[in-house]
Amino acid sequence: MPVTARLSKLFYDRLGEQVANELVDWFNQVDATYRLDLREINELNYQRFEAKLEQRLAEFGAELRIEFRTELEKLRAEMNTGLAGLRAELLRWMFLFWIGTVGPLLLAYLL
Repeated sequence: MPVTARLSKLFYDRLGEQVANELVDWFNQVDATYRLDLREINELNYQRFEAKLEQRLAEFGAELRIEFRTELEKLRAEMNTGLAGLRAELLRWMFLFWIGTVGPLLLAYLL
């Protein structure tokens, strides 16, 4: 929203209507130029900010994926170790139950 510069009546009386109006126009042109420059600078800064933000988000995502994969591999190794132990324990119990079942049958058959 542009602000139009105005000068006091005394200024108009001393310099004259034409000179005072030229001065006001010049002030307004300078203001418009500075506003345009400021807008361009802000847009460039915002673009740089967005580029840095995108880069940092991409880096963070990559780090997060690496960390997730590492934790997933650890969990997978723990599960494999646990399953191997469970498998060994199940085989031991199965063998005991098999002996418990077959042993008396063999004794009954032999006697």
